[in-house]
Amino acid sequence: MFDSYLKEKLPGIPWRRFREFIAPAADRFSMLKELFAEAALDYSVFEIAGNRHFILAAAPPEEEFLRRPPVILVAHYDRARGSPGANDNSTAVFILLETAVKLKKSGEKNWVIIFTDKEELSSGESIQNQGSYTLATGLKTVKMDNSRIFCFDACGTGDTLIISTTIESLLQRDGGGERLRDSTLELRNYAMSITRELAMKKVLLAPTPFSDDAGFLRAGLAAQTITMLPSAECIQLRADLRKNNEYTDILISAELRQNNRIKSIPETWRYLNTPGDSYLRLTPEHFRTVVRFAEALVKR
Repeated sequence: MFDSYLKEKLPGIPWRRFREFIAPAADRFSMLKELFAEAALDYSVFEIAGNRHFILAAAPPEEEFLRRPPVILVAHYDRARGSPGANDNSTAVFILLETAVKLKKSGEKNWVIIFTDKEELSSGESIQNQGSYTLATGLKTVKMDNSRIFCFDACGTGDTLIISTTIESLLQRDGGGERLRDSTLELRNYAMSITRELAMKKVLLAPTPFSDDAGFLRAGLAAQTITMLPSAECIQLRADLRKNNEYTDILISAELRQNNRIKSIPETWRYLNTPGDSYLRLTPEHFRTVVRFAEALVKR
């Protein structure tokens, strides 16, 4: 069913290689380079702190970016050990690949897409070990720290777009500077305005597990995470948020998620970083909803 849907509804680059990308022994770094070449997408590899990030851009900084900060779309291409990583985060990678092809074809100039390395942390590692943390220092160096950054993560299961409020909640609780709080709120409001322009009916503001937004935050950059969930899980999520004031802490704390409280988080998120994160749980009929949203973030 999944393979036939990709063949009939999502033919060609990049989707025809999706199953290969989530295979246990896949060399995802090399495969992405091949996909960029097949799609005629220009890219560079930014190596920092032992991590290799791919950067796709419509135009060199001297031509566009110094005039107006670009919209930066982010998806991590690494996966947890032992997991196929179908939802976390292969689908979002392929969604942004398709978005890049569409943006190039339409002639849009002011965008950057970054595929990050080392979003997934091993036991004992801190946010400073996350690839987006050191990447953020590089963005500051090339004066791209005023860009609108949107992180796409776990976008392969569900029909409802989730605009994360986790960073906003943390800043309200722990502080972080007025500028960072204002930037975070601006990103959220911008994302919500796009959903209204697209007349998207299934949208939810809610806390989500950390993504690359954690590393960007620790480095002092605002970033908005975008994800997807099934409608039924959203109904339960809303109810749990009303009942439990500690719900955000449960979502962002690996220690808390590993105890018995894991039953209180949406089923889709329970499969992240596990062998169960396979293509069988994906809903490809909704992939293009996210492509449409990502494209609109740039084109507005």
